[in-house]
Amino acid sequence: MTKNSGIGSINGGGSSDFQRSEASPAQYVEWGRRVLRAHDRIRSYVERTAIEDISEISAQDSVRVFAKMENRQETGSFKLRGATNKIRLLTPDEASAGIIAASNGNHGLGVAAAATRAGVRAEIYVSAQVAPSKVKRIEEYGAKISVHGAEPLDAELAAREAASETARVFVSPYNDHDVMAGQGTLALELKEQIPYLDAVFAAVGGGGLVGGIGAYLKWVSPETEIVGCWPENSSVLYESLKAGRIVSCEERPTLSESTSGGLEEGSVTLDVCRAVVDSCVLVSEAEILSSMRLMHQSRGWLIEGAAGVAIASFLKVADRYVGKTVAIVICGANLSEKVRSEI
Repeated sequence: MTKNSGIGSINGGGSSDFQRSEASPAQYVEWGRRVLRAHDRIRSYVERTAIEDISEISAQDSVRVFAKMENRQETGSFKLRGATNKIRLLTPDEASAGIIAASNGNHGLGVAAAATRAGVRAEIYVSAQVAPSKVKRIEEYGAKISVHGAEPLDAELAAREAASETARVFVSPYNDHDVMAGQGTLALELKEQIPYLDAVFAAVGGGGLVGGIGAYLKWVSPETEIVGCWPENSSVLYESLKAGRIVSCEERPTLSESTSGGLEEGSVTLDVCRAVVDSCVLVSEAEILSSMRLMHQSRGWLIEGAAGVAIASFLKVADRYVGKTVAIVICGANLSEKVRSEI
């Protein structure tokens, strides 16, 4: 599939499953400038993460491959960016009331850290699936933990309801333009670090990361291909993009814990991702695990499953990028005990 011709699965095929819906030039400018403002707002509070040349992972000698090391953020994930941007935008009254978020890990850590730094009380709703180690780390940042429901989406819906009832701001993990803009600040750094970039690979859950990356790059570097990467076992946004609306689909266990779960109805990420994602790759659990082991053996990196999804996706289609320069977002390093035992 050629760049900007549409979106489709390239999971062993090349057929176009759905079409990109172009935003207006004014929308691209608006989204890009929102990311730029977010960068100015949060740059003193988040790490400008390094890039590392990992071209050796590709069998194609002429492909230059760089890793964007978001696993080195204070909380071990890019999620600190979006949470910080949202919290820094609170009014004094909103900050005084405290905030609510829903997360089984990385977003909760990001919100808890950003809230503590800003002197804001935070309550994090989690589902029964949450790893005990992640609960402990969130609590260490001073946030209150509340357990609701069996699935991440259950906790998210309960948190929104509680926020409405108590007049507190709900900090969504993805369904918020300000959160998405915060995540997109890593693309601004990427563009400065790698002036000409042919493609960026990023794992997709709710779409805040890939949407934020695309929101900025489609403004300043429209020739850069935005590649969304999914585990086959949890691809709800991929299926929603195909359907043109938020849909539910079967969720099976995945090593990519931080991208699993359903999507909130009406999520703002759907329209943004339809306008900025150029192509998609779906990978198996075996491919994810192989990529995680590869980075551990070759670099000593313990990366979470979502980062393994992005690595595996590139490796699956590396022959499409001969002579090109690509970046892969190493989105986090927060593994549960269960996943860590498999590496």
